[in-house]
Amino acid sequence: MIAAVAASGPDLLDIAGNRVPEGARVGYFLTRDKVRIRYGLWSRTGAVHRGTVCLVQGRTEFIEKYFETIADFRARGFAVATFDWRGQGGSDRLIGDKSLGYIDRFEDYWCDLASFHAEILLPDCPPPFYLVGHSMGGLVSLLAGIADRMMFDRIFLSAPMLGLDRQPLSFGGMAKLCGALNFLGLGQMPVAGNGSQAASEKTFAGNPLTSDQRRYLRMAEVIRTRPELSIGSPTIAWAAAAMRAMAAAGRDSFPGQIRVPVLMLAAARDVVVSTSVTEQLGLRMRTGRHMVIAGAQHELFMENDAIRGQVFAAFDAFITEQSA
Repeated sequence: MIAAVAASGPDLLDIAGNRVPEGARVGYFLTRDKVRIRYGLWSRTGAVHRGTVCLVQGRTEFIEKYFETIADFRARGFAVATFDWRGQGGSDRLIGDKSLGYIDRFEDYWCDLASFHAEILLPDCPPPFYLVGHSMGGLVSLLAGIADRMMFDRIFLSAPMLGLDRQPLSFGGMAKLCGALNFLGLGQMPVAGNGSQAASEKTFAGNPLTSDQRRYLRMAEVIRTRPELSIGSPTIAWAAAAMRAMAAAGRDSFPGQIRVPVLMLAAARDVVVSTSVTEQLGLRMRTGRHMVIAGAQHELFMENDAIRGQVFAAFDAFITEQSA
């Protein structure tokens, strides 16, 4: 189903507490199935040239959330290329209710990434290419490592969405249940009980994302300033697609299909995705491994300075291995 609803223009929101990194090139590209995607590019800073980081986000996220992280990668000598997934951020929304997260098939995210690689990365960005994926983007990144092992030299993942704890059924069972509801015409309905209160100073205590209040409130201010960047609950169709993808990632054959070097970082205090599932995959991968960051919550790139320091130290060591 492609019934794209146009989002706002490609410009990036620049506010006092979250400045756009200098030198941004922003625009749209069309995917192979004609969905309009917002993207941003930044060249490296300094004389060191280390290639390009392709940064892919989690569900609900958008380019503006990663300005600080983009600056960190640039300071290390990397160009940075990133985009908003279809259905969120500044990219086309796919259903009439633009506040809901919707997807027809999880493979459509792979279409976004493959189109970005062909249309933007290859012609406009310096190699080698390193894929950095957070949460939902982490699962898409692993699918990329299976679908085309030549696209990216290495894959670095932050709290990848490989499983969810406390599900009443297996991922396969949940996929069948959500798929049946989707078949009955309920695919565009929000998942029950998944509404959330807008982020604010009052909601910081006990939030599942980060222990860093400054970064938490910074994103709350971005969303208050431009609420159309955000989405809320996932739809039943999104849940069906995501459950099928997580069920596939849990199959015995999945680890051996990944032929690209991978490092997965899991958050010890994650209550959004399953850390134990990430650990299990890390132990079974032939070309990858995992680390668990003590004290960290789900959004590792939005965590406090000490945790972010560990994340970037792991990234630096992982990339350096290639030239060792």
